[in-house]
Amino acid sequence: MTMGAVYRRAIRKDATRLYDIRRRSILELAPPMMPKAEAQAWASKLTLSGMERKLRELEVWVAELNGVIAGWGAIRGDTLEGLYAAPEFAGQGVGAGLLDRLEGLMRDREFPSVRAEASSNARDFYLCRGYKATGPQTPQGAWPIAKELLT
Repeated sequence: MTMGAVYRRAIRKDATRLYDIRRRSILELAPPMMPKAEAQAWASKLTLSGMERKLRELEVWVAELNGVIAGWGAIRGDTLEGLYAAPEFAGQGVGAGLLDRLEGLMRDREFPSVRAEASSNARDFYLCRGYKATGPQTPQGAWPIAKELLT
């Protein structure tokens, strides 16, 4: 966990920052694990209005460091719907801290496991944290993964 990180539910006025973090995270961190063109296509799949819709439909949490949103994650039931760290905070435990928080929420709700689809660049991050592959790479390039929570 990142020292001094504050975790809170995202609010509507966070949408622009969360959209920006996702876009920059993909464009700056996904290559070299994926071709730049593929990263650009992935980044462009979500619009700002799409981010606002996520805030309405999903449970979105942010990690703040010194009052700045450093990353965010979203869950729906037992599914991790997204996890992003701003590139300037990458490798500082922001994603790991958020993942711990989101897994804890699911564990408290007694979901036996968490399911997700990892991008090629994030796959090792999850595998190092106890996730296991649950199928082959999807045609969209995602890797289905899961982790047991109630063991």
